[in-house]
Amino acid sequence: SRNLIVEVPYFKGLTDTEKTAISNRSIKLFTLSTIYQATQTLLKKSKKDKVTQAEGRLAAEFWTEVGKNIPEWELARQRKVSSAELRKNTIHAHGLALHALGIAGNTLIASHPKDWKNRLVQLRELDWSRTNSRLWEGRALIGGRVSKALTNLSLTVNLFKQLFNLQLSPEEAKLEAAFAGHKKST
Repeated sequence: SRNLIVEVPYFKGLTDTEKTAISNRSIKLFTLSTIYQATQTLLKKSKKDKVTQAEGRLAAEFWTEVGKNIPEWELARQRKVSSAELRKNTIHAHGLALHALGIAGNTLIASHPKDWKNRLVQLRELDWSRTNSRLWEGRALIGGRVSKALTNLSLTVNLFKQLFNLQLSPEEAKLEAAFAGHKKST
């Protein structure tokens, strides 16, 4: 993870290496612990597993490609938009999104080892705005606040998998159906 915050342009200078939560006024967009957790799920590694050089390169390549497809990350890197503003207004500036992208990214790379980068372009099509309650409420947000609960993480992973045209597991499909049913009844 420490290598990634140097190698990935969207993490360099935008990562808080000391705290596990970012204050409202911080210029940082990510925490080292969030990048670590998201990369751990991307590579399907436990805390005890060693990361090979090839896996490290893959992780750097993946997060760089993700950043290329979330234009606001580039604006934050160039200091054209504040990190605090992104956290306040968007989903992609939160650990939940990074973690979900890591999980979905693992499936994406395993399913499409040759063309996974092409599928990440779909991230540009998402309306990441927290005001897009039709998409995010109940999935990544509860009452307008980002929720890190396991169900919310799973529903966010499902969204990314569907965006990348990946098949949901039976458990994921069941959760998605329950979520869709709940949305219709409200």
